[in-house]
Amino acid sequence: MGSKWRKAKLALGLNLCVYVPQTLEDSSPSMDVGRRYSDAVLLSPSLSPQSRSSDCLPAMPTTPTPSSSGLRLSKHGTKSSKKTCAICLNTMKPGQGHAIFTAECSHAFHFHCITSNVKHGSQSCPVCRAKWKEIPFQSPASDLAHGRARINPVDWGHDDAWMTVLRQLPSPRQDASRHISSLFHAHEPAVFDDDEVLDQQPESTERSSSTRDIDNNSIGAIEVKTYPEVSAVPRSTSHNNFTVLIHLKAPLTSGRQNSGTNQTNMQPTSQSCRAPVDLVTVLDVSGSMAGTKLALLKRAMGFVIQSLGPCDRLSVISFSSTARRLFPLRRMTDTGRQQALQAVNSLISNGGTNIAEGLRKGAKVMLDRKWKNPVSSIILLSDGQDTYTVCSPGGAHSRTDYSLLLPFSIHRNGGTGFQIPVHAFGFGTDHDATSMHAISETSGGTFSFIEAEGVIQDAFAQCIGGLLSVVVQELRVGVECVHPSLQLSSIKAGSYHTSVTPDARTGFIDVGDLYAEEERDFLVNINIPINGSGDEMSLFKVRCVYRDPITKELVKCGEADEVKIQRPEIARQVVVSMEVDRQRNRLRAAEAMVEARAAAERGDLTSAVAVLESCRRALSETVSARAGDRLCVALGAELKEMQERMANRRIYEASGRAYVLSGLSSHSWQRATARGDSTDSATLLQAYQTPSMVDMLTRSQTMFVSSGAPSPHPPIRPARSFPARPLPR
Repeated sequence: MGSKWRKAKLALGLNLCVYVPQTLEDSSPSMDVGRRYSDAVLLSPSLSPQSRSSDCLPAMPTTPTPSSSGLRLSKHGTKSSKKTCAICLNTMKPGQGHAIFTAECSHAFHFHCITSNVKHGSQSCPVCRAKWKEIPFQSPASDLAHGRARINPVDWGHDDAWMTVLRQLPSPRQDASRHISSLFHAHEPAVFDDDEVLDQQPESTERSSSTRDIDNNSIGAIEVKTYPEVSAVPRSTSHNNFTVLIHLKAPLTSGRQNSGTNQTNMQPTSQSCRAPVDLVTVLDVSGSMAGTKLALLKRAMGFVIQSLGPCDRLSVISFSSTARRLFPLRRMTDTGRQQALQAVNSLISNGGTNIAEGLRKGAKVMLDRKWKNPVSSIILLSDGQDTYTVCSPGGAHSRTDYSLLLPFSIHRNGGTGFQIPVHAFGFGTDHDATSMHAISETSGGTFSFIEAEGVIQDAFAQCIGGLLSVVVQELRVGVECVHPSLQLSSIKAGSYHTSVTPDARTGFIDVGDLYAEEERDFLVNINIPINGSGDEMSLFKVRCVYRDPITKELVKCGEADEVKIQRPEIARQVVVSMEVDRQRNRLRAAEAMVEARAAAERGDLTSAVAVLESCRRALSETVSARAGDRLCVALGAELKEMQERMANRRIYEASGRAYVLSGLSSHSWQRATARGDSTDSATLLQAYQTPSMVDMLTRSQTMFVSSGAPSPHPPIRPARSFPARPLPR
């Protein structure tokens, strides 16, 4: 089984960018085994015809040589065999049964790769952008028996539709007004209400009005713990801004306990154990994405598609100068995955960067849909700067508010009631980190910095691992003072919205969604007065209310035990809580990052570095640091890394700004993000990662190892902060 699984993952991991779905004519019982990967295996240069005929994957006919002056099938080893196809990034080796097309500009490609590009409207060289007079052409043929077009060259040795492989392009003089459009560019409706129907009744997609009370110790309950900064305050002493830590931990999804993983399609064997997802990916395909970037994006999207289950739905928006919807929200069944992979494979890069239009269309998909899965999210990826909304086409910056890039309908505080976070990914060192961070912050999502292009799949995997494990929604934490003389001073919750009643007796934290086993820490400051009597004082109690994403019931957790401190008559030595001290350090480091970034944006990098260094030294003198706390070690290394990325203006513009903003996003939401990291953190615990994220990330990285292909870059390291748990060894 190990060998079979290795072959399947090899085919999936290295060839998704040239994936072509199987035709209905090839759907014999013998072909159904491993159907999802059959074409990927055929297109893989790493598998010989003998290996394709194994029990795991069906035997496939090798690609014949169509008759064409521009097409050849390599049979002898030459220097040209070392060439790499610029589309799929695989080596064009002789003797592997792959046709090679050499264009009139002398650049060579796998025939199946270049015909896929041409089929979807590209009529120029992907390398040099030379316009071709003749192009490799796959002639469409109709499958009358099934009413579908034949698009798969699996068996084209006896397929008359493949007799023509070159097509003469019309002369511009003959038809100067002819607009060349994608052969698969479907008409977009005015309203995007054509989403695929879910396997449930319409009323089941709406919120339930029922309420369920659960005990704090019951299975599925949120774990709540509280830690006062010290255990005792003398009666004769008042204490303003006395700090209490509220620690929350989401329950473990039952799907993680009861189901293993289907090693063929990377799906949980029991998807009913988790909440299904509606996901829209908004992908930059501007001219700067040409070549390796686009190929890596296609492969990463292939991993996302294969990771989604049949109850999840996906829609893909591509944008450059304009935006278009490749396909509506579609369930990721076997057929849905095949069609999604084909659509992603059709992407070509050209034009400018219109992020606002891409997000507008992505939000429209979410807002116009007839059906709604419990979890909704948008993934945005861009490698450049918006040249239409924030910047003029000439590149001159305007003072436009970055939040204008995001449709108001999905603003976190827009008042529409929609909770659709945008998880933004800045790709490479030329993207606009400020705008991407603003988009994610405004919508309630995270911002990740993909500095090394090769880790884009890992970055997507970590994000998807979280989205596919949502167990708590609309979580609201309430804090109510118990003793009549107490008042709340402040609540420190990062980017989460907080509110305090006018009498300062009650406060709330709107947390929203939590992934399985995800943790949150909030610091509540309270003013403690002098107390003339009593050896004990009750400070406050904590309540949690949230919505179950599967049953859609409103769940009320039982009240946690009251937070109490001792009020002795005589002062005695007290021990400062390690838990409170380490969370204070985390917030102190985040505040230093904000201050340093502000100085850097003013052009004062010297002050920025000084702020970070001062914070780093202060952390080293805290109680938790002296005790060897690993969080303090991680925060110190993180601050040191930021100092190095602010060494000069060039470094800060290239990577420092994005690195800092991604770290701030991670700290403010207490959620894992991906970002560049040049420090050695092999011995440090990973930040904010959940077990589901680790599982998906490991699966992404294992694809390279098991296939024998080394990963082009080291795996991503999330922003180092609150260390939840170590990565599995």
